Amino acid sequence: MNFEGKNVLIIGGSSGIGLSVVKQLQAQKAVVYLISRSSSEEWGADVHFLSADVTGEMGEVEAFLPPQLHGLVYSVGSINLKPFNRLTVDDFMTDMQLNLFGAVKVIQQALKQLKNAVGSSVVLVSSVAASTGMAYHASIAAAKGAVEGFALSLASELAPAKIRVNVVAPSLTDTPLAKNLLSTPEKREASEKRHPLGKIGKPEDISRAITFLLSEESEWMTGQVMHVDGGMGNLKML
Repeated sequence: MNFEGKNVLIIGGSSGIGLSVVKQLQAQKAVVYLISRSSSEEWGADVHFLSADVTGEMGEVEAFLPPQLHGLVYSVGSINLKPFNRLTVDDFMTDMQLNLFGAVKVIQQALKQLKNAVGSSVVLVSSVAASTGMAYHASIAAAKGAVEGFALSLASELAPAKIRVNVVAPSLTDTPLAKNLLSTPEKREASEKRHPLGKIGKPEDISRAITFLLSEESEWMTGQVMHVDGGMGNLKML
């Protein structure tokens, strides 16, 4: 894959999956634009950075972007696991703000630049929980299910403009966001055993799928949800 001369916007690229995407794109000579609440010392020196919170006003995004945008990755997420009777409406709203409404705001601000590029690609991040019933995941599953429904509708609407929209749906991945779920050897071992492939996902496992969907190698793919979840979503082991 070659991204030389391609402009790609990443939202949430300071750690975890988003940071891994940044590194892969920079290795492929992409011009990377980043929107995040904080920066990272692991970024290359040539990134374009805008400090912003997706739950707030995002009106400055359009002016930050170049005239053409060849790719957009929304890699903001949350892990809010509670029994349903302990979840509040505010919990649901917070997860929706982070996972869905933030994506809506950014894509609306970037739409002109995506259209100008002709053949651009948008990639959103969902979760295996959106399509696999899991206890204590009601809030995040609702938010990620909304992301998938939004992506499918948007893919249909933007297809005439040659803008592709796809989703990557990972299972538990070894990132700072998941540190509390993997904080002891016992927790890690239990999580590994839940996956048919017997291991926890790495950020690179997910970022490689995202980079593929951004690239011209996936130019005939749109409206798809790619499950990169160690088999958890579809397989039941004996």
